[in-house]
Amino acid sequence: MTHLSKSPVISSDGAVGAARLRHLERAALTYGVPVEDVLLIAVNLYGITSDQDRHRARVTLRLVRRPDVPWQIIVPLNQPASPFLLRGDELSLNGEVIAHVERIDADEAVGGYFRNGGRAVTLNPNARSRCVGCGWCPNTLEAAADPRLQEEQGLDDLLRALGEQHPRRDMAELTEVTVSTGCFEREEAAVAHLTALRPALERAGIGARIGFLTSVLRSDEAFRTIASQVAPFVLRLTAEHFTRRAALMKSTKADLRPEQMPDLLARARAAGLDTSYTYIVGLDSMEDLVRGVNTLARVVNAFPNYQVFQAHTVMMQGMRTPGAESLEYYLQARTAIERAMAPTGLSPVGWECYRPLWYFTYAGEDLVDGPR
Repeated sequence: MTHLSKSPVISSDGAVGAARLRHLERAALTYGVPVEDVLLIAVNLYGITSDQDRHRARVTLRLVRRPDVPWQIIVPLNQPASPFLLRGDELSLNGEVIAHVERIDADEAVGGYFRNGGRAVTLNPNARSRCVGCGWCPNTLEAAADPRLQEEQGLDDLLRALGEQHPRRDMAELTEVTVSTGCFEREEAAVAHLTALRPALERAGIGARIGFLTSVLRSDEAFRTIASQVAPFVLRLTAEHFTRRAALMKSTKADLRPEQMPDLLARARAAGLDTSYTYIVGLDSMEDLVRGVNTLARVVNAFPNYQVFQAHTVMMQGMRTPGAESLEYYLQARTAIERAMAPTGLSPVGWECYRPLWYFTYAGEDLVDGPR
């Protein structure tokens, strides 16, 4: 199968661009996916070359082939080896315009931001930018404006400030509040934060489900406390990858072994919590990916966050599993994950992941329209 190469040369030859699009179309046919999905996976994989000196940016774009749907992705804009070139508002593949960019925002670590058209919010209440433990994480490349909060007053102030920024100034519209931070390194601290967050949300008139990205919540006692004082709640276990964990992760993540994850999620389910996990596609061999995803499929009831690994630096490029520098690896992973997850009845939610493997279809079916 032909796939995108990491050519260091960006050609202005439209014929070359058309040839690359034909390669993508053949890849799409081989794997039975829309060429639009292949294009967006490739942009996530290779990043963009541009005249902007930014490690990471949130980019809102519309594909030429499907201009009806805007997509927000987070990509590096300083990748000279990428075949994708941003000039003005046009994103080109070797001279062939494939998308129009509507907005570029710095991907800073901030206290909070809205998603899903204002119906979801992500909070960074514990200085996410100070978490520098995992080798593949780009947090150290980001500007930071996310100070560590003093619990009760700090949460109230943060929610009040976000209320002023809400598209309709109505925080009661929120259905999901995601806490995204790697700085709760002890279970006790995480539980204390969650039990303070729920009453803060209630004071702000918010009854949304809380989602927590973490690997430190592990005990039945913690699950019972969360079920009684914090729920509705979804535990989004930061599994990330199944191999080389000690080499690539900080100890508070690495000491959770892959064979412990199914039991942990099953116990959380038994306590009455929703369960999911985050996973970075590109760090494990295909065999290890398939084994892990199949094992966890039976213990989650919310579709996991599978994201394309983005190598922002030469050092990060060396972290990829062999073969994961090619587009084919991610199309194979997409197929393998669909085989494991489609029988569960769960499917991707467009706004939940900035670097997904799915855009317009999943397991041969159209995905429901909505905020991306």
